[in-house]
Amino acid sequence: MTWSERDQQVIWHPYTQMQTAPAPIGIVRGEGASLFDEAGNSYLDATSSWWVNIHGHANPYIAQKLAAQAMQLQHCIFAGYTHPAAVELAERLLPVLPGRQSRVFYSDNGSTAIEVALKMALQYWENKGIRKQKILAFNHAYHGDTFGAMSVSSRSVFTAPFDDLLFEVHFIDTPTQDNLPQLKAAIESLGPDDIAAFIFEPLLQGAGGMLMYEAAALDQLLQYCKEQQILLIADEILTGFGRTGKNFAMENVATAPDIICLSKGLTGGALALGVTTCTADIYNAFLSESKLKTLFHGHSFTANALACSVALASLDLFLQPECAQQRDRIHAQHQQFLQRLAAVGTVKHTRLLGTVLAFEIITSGQDVYTNQLADELHRFFRAKRIMLRPLGNTLYILPPYCITNEELGRVYESILEFVEGM
Repeated sequence: MTWSERDQQVIWHPYTQMQTAPAPIGIVRGEGASLFDEAGNSYLDATSSWWVNIHGHANPYIAQKLAAQAMQLQHCIFAGYTHPAAVELAERLLPVLPGRQSRVFYSDNGSTAIEVALKMALQYWENKGIRKQKILAFNHAYHGDTFGAMSVSSRSVFTAPFDDLLFEVHFIDTPTQDNLPQLKAAIESLGPDDIAAFIFEPLLQGAGGMLMYEAAALDQLLQYCKEQQILLIADEILTGFGRTGKNFAMENVATAPDIICLSKGLTGGALALGVTTCTADIYNAFLSESKLKTLFHGHSFTANALACSVALASLDLFLQPECAQQRDRIHAQHQQFLQRLAAVGTVKHTRLLGTVLAFEIITSGQDVYTNQLADELHRFFRAKRIMLRPLGNTLYILPPYCITNEELGRVYESILEFVEGM
């Protein structure tokens, strides 16, 4: 039996209707921007395997660092103990983050990084003796699949079975210069004194449809929230590590966040790791002779030494000038392709931010995740051996930075073949 056949006997895949989905492709090897199946066929990974792989698959430098760490220390409890990889990663990460981030709290994925941030923000006010329990978020937000993360995500197909169980969150539209007065009025009507925190995906809402919005309007909204003493939680799980062009999306605004959430590109896609960072003010509110002010949160694999070591290796590669040059090259290639794409009558809302290109394919249905065109797109690009995972009728390219111009050209031509043939 093949790996694919064996998989179908025992595995339940994420975001997959198992009764109707085609058999999964058995991937056995990766190299650069490509993955290889058990028959030796190559698949061009144009979405970085769910947005995590920034330096390419089986990167030799990351693999070497991982192997060395595995021979020395793989894991140890992180309450009462520490280890070099965790300390070094925090020391090197904090100085490159936007704002004055002071402390690193480790977890093991994006959703848990969000959970930690929410608990930090809510308990911050509790520890200070101030009752603030309201949370503010954007419409179309997506912050993860655990219950806290779902609560601060827009109600959608992702949350529908659980909506009655999620805690209340107040949602507003993403800002424009035109709607800023209305957004401020909406916050004012909620009572800013009761709002503990505002959580947001800066400039790019990923799972919500690769929706992009302007930095200037965001900065004005964040400044207003800051004036109202609302804590700012920047979800840079997708946008961090170069996706929007700059190293971090929050570098595009002047207002500093109080808390930052990271995952995905943090380890270059090699291992699962989550990080929640905060300012000294947040951290200091938890310092007390009373244990009741402790942040009672942790995971068995908190600060796993293997994950921290590959995050350090990924950071080495990310901070090299060549990485920024690769991102600039991809952006330039995307710009040229958008000019061709904009002339096609079957697409709309073409947009570009950093290395992320997105657009909608016009259908008779709504522009939503459940748009039936997704199944047809999956079949088409699977036959082309290109990994593109549409969000309904929203198609996007979010490649690893090592992808070549030739490989990008192959993706572009396949997209044009589909949209021009409709």
